[in-house]
Amino acid sequence: MHLSPTIRTVLIPSVLTALLLGAGPASGAMSYTGTGTTGATTATPIAATASLTEIAPMLARRLATVQAAKQINYYPSAAAWTRMWTTFDAETTDADLAKAQALGADSVRAIVFPSVFGYPTPKPEYTTKLAQFVSLAAARGMSVKLTLFDWWTGYSDTAGSSSWATAILSPYRYDTRIAAIGLQNELDPDDPAAITWAKQLIPVVRAAAPAIPVTISVNAEDGATGIAKLKTALAATPLDYFDFHFYGNSERALSAIRQAQQAAAPTPLVIGETGTNTLQYSEGEQAAYLARVFEAADVAGVRSVAPWTLNDFAAGAVPDSAVSRIPAQYWFGLHRTDGTAKPAAAVVKAAWTGTPYPADLMDFGFEKAAGQSPWTAYLPSLGVPARTQAVARSGKWSVALANTGKSAAGSPSYRVAPITPVQPGQPWHAEVWARGSAATGTTQLSLSWFDANDRWLGGASSAWLPPGTTGWTRLTVDQTAPAGAASVQVHLKSGANTGTVWFDDVAVSVS
Repeated sequence: MHLSPTIRTVLIPSVLTALLLGAGPASGAMSYTGTGTTGATTATPIAATASLTEIAPMLARRLATVQAAKQINYYPSAAAWTRMWTTFDAETTDADLAKAQALGADSVRAIVFPSVFGYPTPKPEYTTKLAQFVSLAAARGMSVKLTLFDWWTGYSDTAGSSSWATAILSPYRYDTRIAAIGLQNELDPDDPAAITWAKQLIPVVRAAAPAIPVTISVNAEDGATGIAKLKTALAATPLDYFDFHFYGNSERALSAIRQAQQAAAPTPLVIGETGTNTLQYSEGEQAAYLARVFEAADVAGVRSVAPWTLNDFAAGAVPDSAVSRIPAQYWFGLHRTDGTAKPAAAVVKAAWTGTPYPADLMDFGFEKAAGQSPWTAYLPSLGVPARTQAVARSGKWSVALANTGKSAAGSPSYRVAPITPVQPGQPWHAEVWARGSAATGTTQLSLSWFDANDRWLGGASSAWLPPGTTGWTRLTVDQTAPAGAASVQVHLKSGANTGTVWFDDVAVSVS
């Protein structure tokens, strides 16, 4: 995630290489030479030109691959945004790309800044660094998506912009290591100057790199509306695909993705950035967030989901800008600043390698350590759920509610949203085991439904746990997702309880 100077919120062995290099020189592919995994690279065209009959299938193949890319958004932990280039460290970058490769990534996004690279004429120092980055990625079996013109507002200078873009892209004219080109990150569809500039620059980019798909990303706030506006504005110079940045409520990701798809259609769509931070949310919730987005994208038929970002950022890593003044920006990584993996890394690896998510992802047995669970307290002012080893039905832990209150807003609870996307008409089943000690009030398991606009649609609850002191009792609830439902929450509730109740061994399923 990153911010433009106008403070807009942003939060990005290869199949591609094998497929496109297999086309050979006749299709206008490029060869390249390098000095190893940390050496500079010079791209050398095999063919100076290519006919439309050669370019069209190259572009189609690459666009198909972009739509299935397992792409990671990348900055080094200690050198974010422009500092990635001003303090470029090939050894650190290669080590990071190895981590991404181990997760299953086959593509990486690199963001280029005119203010650093030199404008309107790029400096050889920085084009060499970019060539080295492309070489490092290729050595790890990863293609590169180039995002141009970040932190950019010079829309009146189309001549300079054209000259700069052409100079940056010309060395990669037919280079199969470049997966796609993003003209600008999260261009404002309501800015007439930006739209006019984009209309003029898209043909320039296509002329410089005719076989590489071109896109512009749309931020989470603009969403489907922004995509629709951009599509209409660029009708005469259409994009090859739309790059949707999703940072909304992951419980309702399917609805948001489908709206974005509808706005983009028939143009393809990928999710170029998504994630949440572990400053405001737990690492367990970050993992569940990404699982929900991957699952929703799969149901919607969107095959490329790019997490933001590989690493948390170390103190001072972000340049002095609007970005550095937003603390949460430092905490979106799949890896902590010490290099260790958060639970989200395992989720991404599972999604990219087609293996099951970790069995304890949703912490249905409450065995995960503090901060590693996606469960959260609801109405904690009336009672705070507490993990405890005092009582457990299985494993070592359960969760307890004791001495709770109750109000017009409801009862305190421990709640979680499943990773399975909600669709109206689905039959849902949930169960939990509960026991009480001198329990009073109402203790139940509940399902709570919401629409795409976060409006509560109602819910259903299990029978009450009997009052007093009880053994482990199975509570169940079954309900069909109502019309308009976009998400569901599971609540373990206990209100007006002067005693104690324990919950353990939750199960949630869709029939």
